[in-house]
Amino acid sequence: MLRFILISVSSLLANDVITARVTVTEGDSVTIYTNVTTTQQDEILWYFNDIRIAVITGDLSRICTDVQCNEDTERFRDRLKLEKQTGSLTITDINTTDTGLYQLKIFSSSSISEKTFSVTVLDSPDKVKTISVKEGESVTFNPGVMTTPIDVMRWYFNDSLIAEITGDQSKICSDVQCKERFRDRLTLDHQTGSLTITDTRTTDSGEYKVLIISHILQNSVSVTSLKTFIFTVIDSGLSSAAVAGICAGVVLLFVTAAAGVIYYHKRLQAGQNNITAQTSYQAGHLQDFSLRSDPEMSPGGKETEDASETSL
Repeated sequence: MLRFILISVSSLLANDVITARVTVTEGDSVTIYTNVTTTQQDEILWYFNDIRIAVITGDLSRICTDVQCNEDTERFRDRLKLEKQTGSLTITDINTTDTGLYQLKIFSSSSISEKTFSVTVLDSPDKVKTISVKEGESVTFNPGVMTTPIDVMRWYFNDSLIAEITGDQSKICSDVQCKERFRDRLTLDHQTGSLTITDTRTTDSGEYKVLIISHILQNSVSVTSLKTFIFTVIDSGLSSAAVAGICAGVVLLFVTAAAGVIYYHKRLQAGQNNITAQTSYQAGHLQDFSLRSDPEMSPGGKETEDASETSL
């Protein structure tokens, strides 16, 4: 399964407060919508487990830094995005440590409203799958989800778009290069989003990706997922032993590449941690931007900062 989403509404119509539970898988991007358009008089605040992580006051918007948000654990490093016009919050590349309560508070000239979202992030062991077939055979890539009329699903071959589902519409190979390569050999299942290639050729070998955008909870939340298929077509003239050897080589190559990426990111993260620690120490002697030392926002509160998005 690529991912699955579970939603249950815990309480509704309690002073305009909606509490919902959303379950997604690791690696997804999640956007929580306010469904409002901000004005100069509005104040929008976002909290994660009672820690303020983002705020919009008039024209000013700010997103927390790691130290200010989560006591040096670097939970949201460069993964939070705040939409200035609506106050909607996006968490990219979500991971299991992001599980918790996300609370939205909106102060307007006429009312105060709150929404609380309980987000649970599950491990995702199957974001990448390796498939091999003999030349001439058919193959089906199954994203593992059921589409709805409001889903968007896009299939890519080596980063080139080859098929797309948008609502109740679908299309395959809209450009000349795609048509020449696959020549009526692609089939798209509109119900499951599965992509099938018939009469496979060695030139079909490569990386196939499916991007899925799902809008849930009456468009209050959207989830973006990505799954990758490493596909190899084996020359039909090869022996069974040769086919097995090639398949094993493909798997080994992929595992080695994945290990290298993980090692690189760990080394990069370690370097970033050292730089962050040094920068934070030096910056502490110049100015304190800690969110937790800010006074609590209240209706009608004013900010004197420049009208641009600034990291706390």
